[in-house]
Amino acid sequence: MKEKISELIERYLNKIDIKDVYYTIEHPKEEKFGDYSTNIAMVLASKLKKPPRNIAEEFIKTIENNQLFEKIEIAGAGFINFFINPKELLSQLMEINSKKDEYFKPFTDNSKKIQVEFVSANPTGPLHVGHGRGAAIGDSIARILRFAGNNVETEYYINDAGLQMELLGKSVYARYKQLLGYDDELPEDGYKGEYIIDIAKSLVVAYGDRLIDNQDAVEICKNEAAKVILKEIMDDLSHFRVKFDKIFNEKSLYDKGEMDESINFLEQKGVIYNKDGAVWFASSRFGDDKDRVIKRSNGAFTYFASDIAYHRNKFILRGFDEVIDVWGADHHGYVARVKAALKAMDIDPDRLKVVLVQIVNLLRNKEKVSMSTRKGEFIKLKDVMDEVGVDAARFMFVSRSVDSHLDFDLELAKKQSSDNPVYYVQYAHARICSILANIDSIPKCNYPDALEQKEEFDLIKSLIFFKEFIKKATEEIEPYFIVKGLITIAEKFHRFYNKHRIIGSEDNIFASRLILIEAVRVALKLGMDLIGVEAKEKM
Repeated sequence: MKEKISELIERYLNKIDIKDVYYTIEHPKEEKFGDYSTNIAMVLASKLKKPPRNIAEEFIKTIENNQLFEKIEIAGAGFINFFINPKELLSQLMEINSKKDEYFKPFTDNSKKIQVEFVSANPTGPLHVGHGRGAAIGDSIARILRFAGNNVETEYYINDAGLQMELLGKSVYARYKQLLGYDDELPEDGYKGEYIIDIAKSLVVAYGDRLIDNQDAVEICKNEAAKVILKEIMDDLSHFRVKFDKIFNEKSLYDKGEMDESINFLEQKGVIYNKDGAVWFASSRFGDDKDRVIKRSNGAFTYFASDIAYHRNKFILRGFDEVIDVWGADHHGYVARVKAALKAMDIDPDRLKVVLVQIVNLLRNKEKVSMSTRKGEFIKLKDVMDEVGVDAARFMFVSRSVDSHLDFDLELAKKQSSDNPVYYVQYAHARICSILANIDSIPKCNYPDALEQKEEFDLIKSLIFFKEFIKKATEEIEPYFIVKGLITIAEKFHRFYNKHRIIGSEDNIFASRLILIEAVRVALKLGMDLIGVEAKEKM
């Protein structure tokens, strides 16, 4: 519907020969201002040298016989408010009834080959709730983009070649020696979690004391620990309904020579230089705030060097049209430098979309729980799933925009009441399934013209708006809009259900309302599928 209004505005702009105008079409907060409102008249005022209300009147005259609208009004300084014709609402309802999920698909000119890389936590410890939010958001993004018709590949990048992995190996080795009675201390900034001791215990069982004074002891400890931790990570993600199409090891960039190839490529472009014994990339030439070291004076590559090779692999070697990296908000400083590297490699930096996910504040008894992987003070994602369930965890993690901090209220997530948005949405779907399961026969109904109550039309509007929410979620790479749409539909459904009978109403009303609630069921199930939440049929 918003697209249809936009088409009418564009037709008017062509008629008066005005181009490149930015205007908005929004849903007014108050019902008295209609279903849609646009500021086009006020935007055009300075260009046309006319009062906005006069422009609004002229625009309305060009579309006053349009059957999409029951009425069009001018409000305030010149807002144009549109009220959808009830007949158009019924027509849209029948279209949902006919097309099902297809009705809600956003229009795309062509599908893209898109990679979504997310979580990518170093295998140095179990996943915590912060990782959980990134997992829910990344997986939901992939589901939404696939629904829109794109060829999407999900990927987990394992940083298995960095200093943190060396620190993991040293931490496990220290615990291993302690278990064997040696007076050994954890390295500074070592990993202190109980899981490190558990891994060390398994090494004592497997190796006895044979790792003592073994020159490869730290490497063995690192590899064994990474294997154990990575399995736990993947098990947790699988339970969280997150599965990756590909697991990519950072180490493979070294093994296949892609690190050297990337630097050689940049060297040929004349953007590499030596300084203080280190190798530098002149990233400031491409929009970064300063140049960056890619190989230290000791010959070790930096993390940024790996990022360059990895993104070259994504765009050039694997040919993705678009790459979406889901990172923690603490990585915001990396965006400019990675985009600078892309630009230097003749890759359009706009093909990389970086979603920065803000932190999760886990609340227990209204107090924040601190999280630190190295100190071992964190709440595992697994523990949260066990406590509130996968559905509640996934729903809550995407219930706010990615750039907003999230206060995850454990007690709210467990409530079986309308206060809990997860329960509220799932119960709406289960309620409809229960009604449909208890119907013996359905009166014939070719068109739901018996629908005439305000709550019925409000519910149809929420379905039309949901299509717009899906389009917005696709364009802005923001799963939060799916949740917003689901809650709106659930709210309108519960209000309708509590006021009007379905089973037991007159045949024509009964049949019309069955068409309505089936459309609601389709939308609710689709929305929950898009964020990885089960659409329960019984509760």
